[in-house]
Amino acid sequence: MTGSESRAQAIHQIINRESTSVKKPKAFDKIWATDAFTLVKMEEALSKKAYKAVKKTVETGVALDAATADVVAAAMKDWAISKGANFFSHIFYPMTGATAEKHDGFIISDASGKAITEFTGSLLIKGEPDGSSFPNGSIRMTNSARGYTVWDPTSPAYIMHRDNGSTLCIPCVFISWTGEALDKKVPLMRSNSAMAKAGERVLKLMGEENVATLNSSCGAEQEYFLVDANLASLRPDLMITGRTLFGAESAKGQQFDDHYFGAIPKRVQVYMQAIEDKLYRVGIPAKTRHNEVAPGQFELAPYYEAANVAADHQQLTMTILKDTAKEHGFVCLMHEKPFAGINGSGKHVNWSVGNSTQGNLLDPGNNPHDNLNFLLFCGAVIRGVHLHGPLLRAVIASAGNDHRLGANEAPPAILSVYLGSQIEDVFEQIKNGKLDGSTDGGIMDLGLSQIIPFAKDPGDRNRTSPFAFTGNRFEFRAVGSEQSVNGPLVAMNTMLADSLGWIADELEAVLNDGADQTTAVIAVLKKLMTEHGNAVFGGDGYSEEWHTTAVDDRGLKNIPTTADALPAYKESSVVELFESTGVLSPLELASRFEVYAEQYIETIILEAKMVTDIATTKIYPAATQYLSDLALTGASMTDLGVDFDKSILELVASETNSMMAAVAKLSTVIEKEDFGSDEEHLQYCANDIRSLMDEVRSHADTLEMNVSDSIWPLPKYQEMLFIK
Repeated sequence: MTGSESRAQAIHQIINRESTSVKKPKAFDKIWATDAFTLVKMEEALSKKAYKAVKKTVETGVALDAATADVVAAAMKDWAISKGANFFSHIFYPMTGATAEKHDGFIISDASGKAITEFTGSLLIKGEPDGSSFPNGSIRMTNSARGYTVWDPTSPAYIMHRDNGSTLCIPCVFISWTGEALDKKVPLMRSNSAMAKAGERVLKLMGEENVATLNSSCGAEQEYFLVDANLASLRPDLMITGRTLFGAESAKGQQFDDHYFGAIPKRVQVYMQAIEDKLYRVGIPAKTRHNEVAPGQFELAPYYEAANVAADHQQLTMTILKDTAKEHGFVCLMHEKPFAGINGSGKHVNWSVGNSTQGNLLDPGNNPHDNLNFLLFCGAVIRGVHLHGPLLRAVIASAGNDHRLGANEAPPAILSVYLGSQIEDVFEQIKNGKLDGSTDGGIMDLGLSQIIPFAKDPGDRNRTSPFAFTGNRFEFRAVGSEQSVNGPLVAMNTMLADSLGWIADELEAVLNDGADQTTAVIAVLKKLMTEHGNAVFGGDGYSEEWHTTAVDDRGLKNIPTTADALPAYKESSVVELFESTGVLSPLELASRFEVYAEQYIETIILEAKMVTDIATTKIYPAATQYLSDLALTGASMTDLGVDFDKSILELVASETNSMMAAVAKLSTVIEKEDFGSDEEHLQYCANDIRSLMDEVRSHADTLEMNVSDSIWPLPKYQEMLFIK
């Protein structure tokens, strides 16, 4: 079957697909967390003493003793078996950004040959995967490969049901035999502890006597594309790399603004409801679903949770989105830019900090000028973004996100903070040495009796800002849709810990000089804004003027590519930041640069090889066949004395030759290996290889628009985006 025949058959199968009925969703209270071993279930299953110990660990982070772990393991095993699970798995998050798992049975045999179930505290607490087989940045080698997965009691275990059986999944950290973090969870937990310690110090200086353990929170909006599996399977670039390496823009894209918040297609809503059912069962609070801006693009957003749990849940959400898509005949695309010419996908990370005694410390309340705790914590964020903007850019750097950052739908690669008019005005007053008050949003009254007037928000939203205050939290909008949220959370928590430490030092000195609290806060924040206020920007982040002003006048950095961003991990200020806070040692930090650099390089090389393969084996044969057809047609028409327009023939011939010439050059540059440093190799991939890939694509996309549709072998954008 030819490629064009496969396209036609795929479209026929989609159009004639049997309609899936929309089932009535299960009652929320009947399914919520039924497959999660939460504190509620522990309270039912454990002794009072064991339950109190686990609860204290979850709430304060204190260590859990081995005896209690044995009690928890026995109860967890009984619960899991009652849910149909015969296997358990330590779930961990290596530096690939993906989720890793190894399954072990509860079963062992005794001396008499009988099979019995066993799950002890030692099995719950520790597993031993191969530390050298995961990306580790030279921390572990084949001759010293031992690694440990260690149970994280603060994140609930859950049951994963699949057609081939059910498994008890136990969230874990992943460390080397020598104690270094090989994963993304350990740094997140350390960063949260560092932030909590520094934040408690600030609050006590502000006279707060009862200060519960601080925690960061996260709510990560997940954008994704759905493509019918019949069409996606005919696109090797989509299946292997997650994005289309070729593809002319569809005549209809998103120019009519008719997809965003539009009516959700029936087939997609069935899929979404299946997703929500699964998420609710494992205790993930999915709250929002809607069409996104681009055709074929959608979003799922959860309610916020403690950052460590939210990060685990985010990884599980991506797994469930992809697995469930297969059940519904879709392929779920998480890549940041699967289609050129339309919006890509992000993962906006909504982040805040707080505790049970002082509440959300990034909530300004009705009178932010009087909320000194808020002003200090918000000021700490401003300082952190200004000092460590390049680090924030590095933690969201990837080959996929390079296609999105700075484009029309995503924040620019310049890290700035948007506060909104109300809060920005308050900090501007502080910078000028006074604090007179704050404005409110007023009342929205449309003059229509049937429309109830309501209180307006005190500030607008700014979709062009990479780091925006949105009322009671900051939204890190530059995070890529395929990325783990752990890296961004680690960076934000760590920079906050550092800035809160600086504020505590400054505040203590001013208070010791006899100043009252308000005077001391204004003095400290005035100094902070004088030194770091350049990071605050409320205008259009997409404008050329901002790009010039940010760099030339404010001293901010424009970091367009991953190759430019990743070296931030090696900056002395970043090494000092992580080492001083105890979040990452210099060795652990260096390993992350090495791993992420390798991932970028390997991604670009993989894509380049796919470009040469598809151009040579699919597009070139289609183009030459069409040239042959045109030549035969032209000869026949000439024999009949009919004038034949050769412009299409000449164009296709020219573009075909140009494409293959670019393919030859690309094939050569891929083979280069002699690089003096990782940084040199990164730049080579970002510039030399990427530019030749773009050159091949430009010719191929021109061919797609001129070669007969009946011959073209690859499903087109208009088919993948609009045929559901």
